[in-house]
Amino acid sequence: MSITYLEAIREAQAKALADDPRVFLYGQDIGSFGGAFKATKNLAKEFPGRVLDSTLSEDAIIGAAIGAAIEGMRPIVEMQYADFSTVGFNQIVNHAATLFWRTETPCPITIRLPSGGTNGSGPFHSQNMESLYAHYPGLVVMTPATVEDAYSMLLEAVAIDDPVIFCEHKYLYYHLKADGLPTEAEPVGKAKIARPGRDVTVVAYSAMVHEALEMARELATEGTEVEVVDLRSVKPLDTDTVLASVARTGRLLAVGESFPWGGVTAEVVARVASAGFGLLDAAPQRLNAKDTPVPFHPNLWGTHRPTARAIAIAVRELLRS
Repeated sequence: MSITYLEAIREAQAKALADDPRVFLYGQDIGSFGGAFKATKNLAKEFPGRVLDSTLSEDAIIGAAIGAAIEGMRPIVEMQYADFSTVGFNQIVNHAATLFWRTETPCPITIRLPSGGTNGSGPFHSQNMESLYAHYPGLVVMTPATVEDAYSMLLEAVAIDDPVIFCEHKYLYYHLKADGLPTEAEPVGKAKIARPGRDVTVVAYSAMVHEALEMARELATEGTEVEVVDLRSVKPLDTDTVLASVARTGRLLAVGESFPWGGVTAEVVARVASAGFGLLDAAPQRLNAKDTPVPFHPNLWGTHRPTARAIAIAVRELLRS
């Protein structure tokens, strides 16, 4: 029986609750309502008193979770949308991220961010915040692109003693399915080759992995073999796997759905240019969403973010250079 990306997240939370009495869920309308996207559906019935509805304040939610973590709990916090996490930004970057560095007290909280765009979501419900949070030491930032990683990486997030920003892409919730849940998983911080190739390396993460794979299948019909690297997490970032791929292909395109300025793709390009300049046969390139707020109209949104078609155009240009 197949399982969706969203169901994998729900199953991971159920397993975390069943396995560890220190785990509890906290967020807006996640109890009997099951959350805005039903990621906690029926969990309040299954685990009475451990799936808690919060106040309408992201600042208070994260502050309470930090306090619980200090006292030995392992909360999983749901933000209704990744965009709303900025209301609790101070708590995340100035308190959770620095707590162990200041006091040697672990802060094992997991903050789930429903990230990325969908048709008609607009500028307040579509942002990708991973670049922002990856800037801060002390935070782990995960960006699962598959059903298997959505499950296994969420479980690993709960087990980690550091605060984790778990960026789960809303578009993948129902569009992505797998035959079942994994019993083994790659460790967080280890990228993987989603598709091997010889001509160019495309580094992507989250939903962009699937746009890159679609592009790679299209270009394969033209005789071009694209290697697609799925970063899986952006903090830590697996530079070694990226460099090994570039060593095979000689060309790099980094793709992300977030805004371009100071983003993950810029970091990937900078690391390869610095540590692997001699491996390159052409200048490394990056492709991001447009440097504008996310538009409401589905047609505009479809051109705002990178698509398989846009990635294919960028790869063809790179191969000509």
